[in-house]
Amino acid sequence: MTTYIGLIPAIPFLGFLILGLYGQKMHGKIAGYIGTGAVGISAFLTFMVAARYLNGLPEIKSYTVTLWQWISAGNLNVNISFSLDALSLIFIFVITFVGFLIHMYSIEFMAGDERFSKFFAYMNLFVGSMLVLVLANNMLVLYMGWEGVGLCSYLLIGFWYKEPENGYAARKAFIFTRVGDTAMILGIFLLFLNFGTLNIHQIMQQAPEKWMTGSAIATVTAALLLGGALGKSAQLPLQSWLPDAMAGPSPVSALIHAATMVTAGVYLIARTHILFALAPVVQTAVAVIGAATLLIAGFSALAQHDIKRILAYSTISQIGYMFLALGVGAWSAAVFHFMIHAFFKALLFLGAGAIILALDEEHDIFKMGGLRKKMPVIFITYLVASASLAALPLVTAGFYSKDQILWYSFSSQSGGLWLWIAGIFGAFLTALYSFRMVFITFYGEAKTEPSMKVGKLILIPLVVLAVLSVLGGLVELPQAWGNFRPFSNLLHNVLPATTIHKKEGLEVVFELISATIVLIGVYLAYLFYIKKPWLVKSYEHSRLNEFFYRGWDFDKVYDVLLVKPIVWLAEIDEKDFFNWFNTGVSKVALFGNRVLSLTQNGKLRWYLMSFAIGIALILTYMIYR
Repeated sequence: MTTYIGLIPAIPFLGFLILGLYGQKMHGKIAGYIGTGAVGISAFLTFMVAARYLNGLPEIKSYTVTLWQWISAGNLNVNISFSLDALSLIFIFVITFVGFLIHMYSIEFMAGDERFSKFFAYMNLFVGSMLVLVLANNMLVLYMGWEGVGLCSYLLIGFWYKEPENGYAARKAFIFTRVGDTAMILGIFLLFLNFGTLNIHQIMQQAPEKWMTGSAIATVTAALLLGGALGKSAQLPLQSWLPDAMAGPSPVSALIHAATMVTAGVYLIARTHILFALAPVVQTAVAVIGAATLLIAGFSALAQHDIKRILAYSTISQIGYMFLALGVGAWSAAVFHFMIHAFFKALLFLGAGAIILALDEEHDIFKMGGLRKKMPVIFITYLVASASLAALPLVTAGFYSKDQILWYSFSSQSGGLWLWIAGIFGAFLTALYSFRMVFITFYGEAKTEPSMKVGKLILIPLVVLAVLSVLGGLVELPQAWGNFRPFSNLLHNVLPATTIHKKEGLEVVFELISATIVLIGVYLAYLFYIKKPWLVKSYEHSRLNEFFYRGWDFDKVYDVLLVKPIVWLAEIDEKDFFNWFNTGVSKVALFGNRVLSLTQNGKLRWYLMSFAIGIALILTYMIYR
């Protein structure tokens, strides 16, 4: 058991090393099969570990494996060690299984790319880093994985670096997440100063004993950890990097948005939930930020034309739902939605990638249309994923996970009416923009003809994810439907149950309301974009829609409040004493270099003469000293 736990992240790292060292010498698609096989082996090991873990419950709730000692300096002792419990098990299942399907898809999608092997090397490194993050037994190893996925996101978002905008998008993602990472490392320092250890389980055990609920130190530490989560998970105010991250290949978008990086913040808050429970103000902030983010991103998604940017804003919005759940103490509901979201969002990005590939890199949904009959498998799977994203009642997995969050946002001890209103209005927007995307892309007149048919390596992952986007929600049924809750019961071995203070009999009423709202959103999308598109023509060209299209002008706000003042200060600082001194030193060094370079003119007679003069001077000195 413990051996397998260590191998799960080790195999993708091994794949990275093999591809990094020998990938360029491999012919055909061999590099793709090696990269996919590495993640597939990790997925297989995860299933084996899951079976043994479930057999060991309830006696053994977690397993720990220590590989080696990493740091031993004074009171700081850090081991490279991994811990498996119900929370990390769910995350590694999603990372390895969905990651395996994305790798399989990539073999065909990236075929012919001049850096084919390097792509799979980076993807393996990405998966390995994310596995380290979620399996880490201490905060420093977790942070190592955290920085690893940040590095890989930079490499993969800017993978097609010859286009300047792709390099810009990669740098933007790296800098934005770096802001959050700085806050997070400060939080880790505070944890070590207060507890003398970085072991996560020891910190969670000691925190309620050392810190009072609402104390300043608990609040500051939780707020700093939240800063890290906001950066990685693209939540307000650090969300605007994610739409630009669409510059990377579609499989990268699927991996970042569905299975790995952007869900790291959700994992961090869930893993350190005790610290957030000790800081109620920060936990409430998590809920408010999630509610605000899901609304802002929902409006922005409704205004986009690029199919991948629609999905990017959708990801920001759906993670907002996860933050809303975490903020109201619905820990298992947030993780449940994470899993279901991974299924349907990976399917949406992979489906979008297949459409873009078949249409010769066309991204604009208004230049598509009529693809329903020409790409039937992609249409059906994309429709399933969109319905799950919209939480179509009863028949999609997204309904079961999102409905649980909506109910808890109202009924939990930390919930309230306004949070529920934000969530339910966000559900309406989601249904509207999801089916706007479907109707414009697949119905109506064909504006661009497909130039190729996609193969089985692309279609198989789509079909598998479509099945999971329908059936995945059946592992957790609403409380009003009975007591079939195996998913949350599993997580209750790690995370506390949600405290409900409203009447449970209201749950059915709220389910009916949310189902009705979603159906209204689907109908309005049909009305506006199929039956009577002239109704929204004026709005499509309005200033408000343009404002939403630009992502609420957050980039302009950053430019005015941060970029321009810093550039202005830098220009003033350019002429200070220190800059003059450094410039002077560099000029002296340059002058000395030019003088010395005169002695290196390549003429042998000058070298011999210099050698003779040098000997004469030495002998003269020795005689007359």
